Amino acid sequence: MSAVDVFAGPDAFQKFSREVAQRRRYLRSPASDRFLRAVATTCRQRLRKIPAGEILWRAQIGHGWVQDSTAGRRTRGPHPETRMKPLPDRASEGRINPKGIPCLYFATTREGAMSEVRPWIGSVVSVGRFRINRDLVVADCSLLHDYVASAATRPSSLEIEKIIWAHIDNAFSRPVTRSDDTAEYAATQVLAELFRIEGYDGVMYQSSLSTKGKNVALFDLDCAELTEAAIFSVRRVAFEFEAI
Repeated sequence: MSAVDVFAGPDAFQKFSREVAQRRRYLRSPASDRFLRAVATTCRQRLRKIPAGEILWRAQIGHGWVQDSTAGRRTRGPHPETRMKPLPDRASEGRINPKGIPCLYFATTREGAMSEVRPWIGSVVSVGRFRINRDLVVADCSLLHDYVASAATRPSSLEIEKIIWAHIDNAFSRPVTRSDDTAEYAATQVLAELFRIEGYDGVMYQSSLSTKGKNVALFDLDCAELTEAAIFSVRRVAFEFEAI
């Protein structure tokens, strides 16, 4: 790793995140450009292959309608595939994608996919089982999700790298409330765009809403096909609170 590709310090991600959220996003400072070069370099050690045939899950609030020929009436059923995948030319802003540039958000487990849409008690959730149709390579940000930094006053470059990647995964995992006057997603959107420019197919990160499995966001809308779908009713939601 060259000197220019080393993270400047353990707070490099926080500085980068503040800059792109509050000061400048498209024409960044030399410090932020250096940070992104270091991410691109160290990311090569954190790649994960998703082979063709792998199953991932995607959920959407609500349901569609299907014709029940036996009963002679329409009944509730899962959303069709056209509703379970985003449109190619439009998208609301998300953790990975900026407004207007869609991506496919998946979870590695069915329960994780349902948790990610934040359903409420009594709501109906459509869940789709998707099969990956080609080999993919994603940037796995989850490897150091639970990493605890050492107490060293002068951490080594390797220790700083671990701290930074733990911060990156926490940023991808953290649930945020969308608002009109802040840019909570700016840092993760820029990082996702970097991974895309580097030639990777998506991002994997830990879910903070489910302990089962991980989340995967894929850039190519045609890299997975819906194989089956079902609907579920939300019966119980558990909350856990911690003083801050």
